[in-house]
Amino acid sequence: MEMELYKVLALGFVSLILLVRPLWLVSANMEGDALHSLRTSLQDPNNVLQSWDPTLVNPCTWFHVTCNNDNSVIRVDLGNAALSGTLVPQLGLLKNLQYLRLNNNSLAGPIPMSLTNISSLQVLDLSNNHLSGMVPDNGSFSLFTPISFANNLDLCGPVTGRPCPGSPPFSPPPPFVPPPPISSPGGNSATGAIAGGVAAGAALLFAAPAIAFAWWRRRKPQEVFFDVPAEEDPEVHLGQLKRFSLRELQVATDSFSNKNILGRGGFGKVYKGRLADGSLVAVKRLKEERTPGGELQFQTEVEMISMAVHRNLLRLRGFCMTPTERLLVYPYMANGSVASCLRERPPSQPPLDWRTRKRIALGSARGLSYLHDHCDPKIIHRDVKAANILLDEEFEAVVGDFGLAKLMDYKDTHVTTAVRGTIGHIAPEYLSTGKSSEKTDVFGYGIMLLELITGQRAFDLARLANDDDVMLLDWVKGLLKEKKLEMLVDPDLQNNYVESEVEQLIQVALLCTQGSPMDRPKMSEVVRMLEGDGLAERWDEWQKVEILRQEIDLSPHPNSDWIVDSTENLHAVELSGPR
Repeated sequence: MEMELYKVLALGFVSLILLVRPLWLVSANMEGDALHSLRTSLQDPNNVLQSWDPTLVNPCTWFHVTCNNDNSVIRVDLGNAALSGTLVPQLGLLKNLQYLRLNNNSLAGPIPMSLTNISSLQVLDLSNNHLSGMVPDNGSFSLFTPISFANNLDLCGPVTGRPCPGSPPFSPPPPFVPPPPISSPGGNSATGAIAGGVAAGAALLFAAPAIAFAWWRRRKPQEVFFDVPAEEDPEVHLGQLKRFSLRELQVATDSFSNKNILGRGGFGKVYKGRLADGSLVAVKRLKEERTPGGELQFQTEVEMISMAVHRNLLRLRGFCMTPTERLLVYPYMANGSVASCLRERPPSQPPLDWRTRKRIALGSARGLSYLHDHCDPKIIHRDVKAANILLDEEFEAVVGDFGLAKLMDYKDTHVTTAVRGTIGHIAPEYLSTGKSSEKTDVFGYGIMLLELITGQRAFDLARLANDDDVMLLDWVKGLLKEKKLEMLVDPDLQNNYVESEVEQLIQVALLCTQGSPMDRPKMSEVVRMLEGDGLAERWDEWQKVEILRQEIDLSPHPNSDWIVDSTENLHAVELSGPR
């Protein structure tokens, strides 16, 4: 009997789940369908809406869309997006929408009446478009001021101050007319009328301030709904990404005090901070120029970066965006960077042992491979070096600063931008042509491997004192010619390393730093080689090609006209393995 009752209850519970779950999916899909209808009605030359995939269960993973904990859309932010087209009535289905920003586009046509039914709508900005027709003044739209619709010359209605065609012009309120005189015994009607008029006028005069104050109190919230500074909006989340207020980060870093500076780079300064909950963070304060529409581009890149989640990638915890500031917030890495551990460690800190260095090599390779092969669009780092490989509490490698990389669309094979990077780490083709690709990162990774092995800087003028090459790659190749493996390895290791493993890492580094990007392996192949799969075959194949080239006296590569390589080509026997 009890078993039968249990089965009935279980069946009822399952039925309830099956009944409720479709309702949630219908709600989520309904909002996604509404936003997809908007997308189909818009022209999007910059592919801002590329992530709006109608096949997903809900739109909460789409860029420029924010949801609450119930997966309901509460924010759509598409200002300065170069969009054109028309708005759709399906937007009225976003019943929990609080924030709608479509300003500074080229939108045309009427404002859908359905938007007035969104009772939760608090912020609306449709300014600087080509919208036309009457602006609704009922429902939620009764809260908004003319600034929400500014610079749409074909809009009309009371809120715009322009009457719509066919409607009577707006007229001022009728003047005050005193009531007709009331006859009274004794013939004092005229005197009573005058006295009544004076009393009414006096009452109106004294009541005017109170009326004005009441009207101001009633109208004041309308202004707040539109003009909300970014630094006062700390609770906005993009997925799991928090938007910090500027004040919060000022307090955390002691007003960006110099004593809290962790480092300086080409993108700005990094500060150590402590949040109100006691957690330590690293705050990167960007110094790049502000450009029109930069807010949207910054938000797009921040959203993209936040989706790159991997054990060996530095997780973006949050951001701050104001008219004058761009800041990124990361977890604080107590063990610093590989570069600081190699060359700036205090005497009390032991050097990185060989086992840890091997783990760093593999972990950083896995992180870069994820950026190249598992992010869509793929992310090109463009500044891979020991200073950008951070170490967590367990000395596990964490690739940092990829958040400032140029995003590369999956349809492209290369991207042309201003050359970013650090001398000694920059691939020759990137330096000479400005074209970067995954193979640009592979070259930088190879140099980083040499930093791990040697403890040396990628570019060091101090080596000139010993008549050595200033470029680490040239210096390593010179010692390999002389078969001086012991001079290559970091003295801090004190001979506590496995010689065959050093040879293997050097082979990987040299394969990664070949002059032609086509000859370099992919990062996924580097991972497999470090895991013991395919290195010997790849190295033997490369040796045979080099020997063949020498025998028939071919140039190092048919594309050598655009390869700028300061290093001297080594003979295969000299690269067959350090001794």
